[in-house]
Amino acid sequence: MNKFFFFLLSIFVLTSLTSSAAVYKGQREFVKKCVKCHKGGQAFVSTKKKREWKRLMAKKGKNLAQIHLSSKDKKAKKSIKYFTNRKYKKKVKHLQHFLVEYAKDSGNVPACD
Repeated sequence: MNKFFFFLLSIFVLTSLTSSAAVYKGQREFVKKCVKCHKGGQAFVSTKKKREWKRLMAKKGKNLAQIHLSSKDKKAKKSIKYFTNRKYKKKVKHLQHFLVEYAKDSGNVPACD
């Protein structure tokens, strides 16, 4: 019984650790993909409050992707490939965690620049 309980507990702990979002992974994704168009990452991230970032990142980032895809800006049009890729859907939880962590009303300052 103890072995079975230990096994279940270890499975639960391992799956919960791997499924949570990480701020540093979101920051890495932001620096790799977003800073190209949104210069000054620190200033950009702090343009919105936590609630606004959560609303934009709802439904696995579909709202944020839609803004970029419907934009008339040439730089935003280049991001179509990124937002339609499944890697975006995979990393969106990390990106959301990063954006919310360093939002205008969070009091935190990212080290993107």
